[in-house]
Amino acid sequence: MFINKTTEGKNNICGLNVARMRIGKKISQRALADNLQLLGLDLDKNAIQRIEAGKRFVTDIEIKAISKYFGVTADELLS
Repeated sequence: MFINKTTEGKNNICGLNVARMRIGKKISQRALADNLQLLGLDLDKNAIQRIEAGKRFVTDIEIKAISKYFGVTADELLS
């Protein structure tokens, strides 16, 4: 059987890193969403909150844009 959740029941493995990096930049979830929109990624504050909480799946396109914004590799975002 295929399992598409973490052992903790989360829908992604990058949410905690997104939160950590966002807090490190001292920006709000809304500001992060606004900055990602400038990169062409259509996310709002609620999507960021759900990603950070592990309640939302994150697509490869989103991982690429989030990694670009934070200046890290996708591997760093996912580790």
